[in-house]
Amino acid sequence: MDTPILTIRPATVEDVALVAQLIRELAEYERLADAAVATEADLREQLFGERPAAEVLVAEADGEAAGFALFFHTFSTFLGKRGLYLEDLFVRPAFRGLGLGRHLMAALARIAVQRGCGRFEWSVLDWNEPAIGFYRALGASAMDEWTVQRLQGKALRALASRDAL
Repeated sequence: MDTPILTIRPATVEDVALVAQLIRELAEYERLADAAVATEADLREQLFGERPAAEVLVAEADGEAAGFALFFHTFSTFLGKRGLYLEDLFVRPAFRGLGLGRHLMAALARIAVQRGCGRFEWSVLDWNEPAIGFYRALGASAMDEWTVQRLQGKALRALASRDAL
């Protein structure tokens, strides 16, 4: 079997349907299929609209879509610099073992360095031992003293409606 030609490229608006499909596949893998409600219209507006909220890299093997990474910038008040936050990283099962995950992470690290970011961060589900092992092998360390807090849906709307000045 020939080694496939691997490429990583920025997504374009023509990739919206592909990105939506990859998000659904990731959600199934993470056992969160019911939570993946983003539509193609949502993604088109949020990724390629007037004020893009995030960016996407598409990984390909011999020209076939094999995975993606969706990321955006944060800001550290302590560092006084932007950060790069990886929201999602996914390689389709048929393409695992080719190094695409490592190539995507390296591409993101290069973007962070080129843009002067002070850090590159992401979250991982605590049950996802293969991913945790992969990230440790890259040199990542857990931020065990921090926990993610979230407001969404009804709780978000309730807080937004209180104490307006």
